[in-house]
Amino acid sequence: MTALYLHIPFCLGKCRYCSFQSIAAGEKLYGPYVAALTLELTRLAEIHAAINRSSKLSTLFVGGGTPTCLPVELLQGVIHSSLAFFGAEPDVEISVEANPGTVDVAYLEALLEAGVNRLSLGVQSFDDRELGRIGRLHDAQEACSAIKAAVSAGFRNINLDLMYGLPGQTPFSWRYSLEKGLMFHPAHLSLYQLTVEVDTPFFALAANNTLCLPEEEAILEMDEITTQLCSTAGLHQYETSNYAGYGHQCRHNINYWLNNDYLAAGTSAVSCQHGVRERRIADPAEYIRRIHVQQSVIIETEQLSLERSFRETVIMGLRMVQGVSRRTLYERYAIDVQEYYGSTVEKLVNFGFIEFTATHLRITAKGRPLANQIMAELV
Repeated sequence: MTALYLHIPFCLGKCRYCSFQSIAAGEKLYGPYVAALTLELTRLAEIHAAINRSSKLSTLFVGGGTPTCLPVELLQGVIHSSLAFFGAEPDVEISVEANPGTVDVAYLEALLEAGVNRLSLGVQSFDDRELGRIGRLHDAQEACSAIKAAVSAGFRNINLDLMYGLPGQTPFSWRYSLEKGLMFHPAHLSLYQLTVEVDTPFFALAANNTLCLPEEEAILEMDEITTQLCSTAGLHQYETSNYAGYGHQCRHNINYWLNNDYLAAGTSAVSCQHGVRERRIADPAEYIRRIHVQQSVIIETEQLSLERSFRETVIMGLRMVQGVSRRTLYERYAIDVQEYYGSTVEKLVNFGFIEFTATHLRITAKGRPLANQIMAELV
């Protein structure tokens, strides 16, 4: 499959937990940036066509930042260009990230007309106090209005992003947010535990011991609430942080978790093709300049060794509830996962944290709360 990610590096404001490459108040760059991105797509498509002549887009994901900061005509243009340059499979999945407060029915109808068939709304919480603490610009009412607008516009594949482990959050308030989100019957939920990243306001607060986060017992209770409510709603966990109704798993992200090839364009975007990983420059103004003088925007290139790629495929695959296919690993790398990890994997099996099924290596229900530690053992 051919998967393409486009990065839109603009936001209305920067959240206190966010480590993604994005800038606020960048309106004057919107037009020039989209023009530069279109030029990069032109060149990328030419290279892709020369190598993979018959391969059309299976998935297109427009993320950020907040893509819906852009005037809808600019965002439509980027999508149209991508489809025109690369072509698209009949069942292509086209996802766009959006934040409440940046979309209305008319904007979302225009996205549908452009071919977008999957909308991911960054709600994060339905509790106004929690939204304020993390620096979100919208409130709970605006989140509800955005979801209703998406449904009214005609979207049927809607993902809601929610976060738990937030400052001041309790199992009770997490249950409230999750129940509120489920009232809208989303096809997909992405439920992320807050991670305090370097170079964020939250990191500085944590360093000064002034960031009040929930205790581990509360986090475990939130996990139990998630399992219970999502199961009752018919949303099944298929990855560490992701739940979906039948047929609504995010195919673009599954391609990442399988560690397959993917294309990318835009500031800070990372692509990986044929074992070569490339990262693009982060600064939008410099990205625009380089594109227009036909200078490379690639600032880091890494050739992955066979073993490095193998280990990454194991780690990424273990994020999936079904685990990683033993047969696929062997066909791709000629490495047997059980032999490769030897006593390390044997120890984890004996503890009941991972298991070998007839076809896969996977983390067990017992091991899931310790997933990060388990995967660290296998890096």
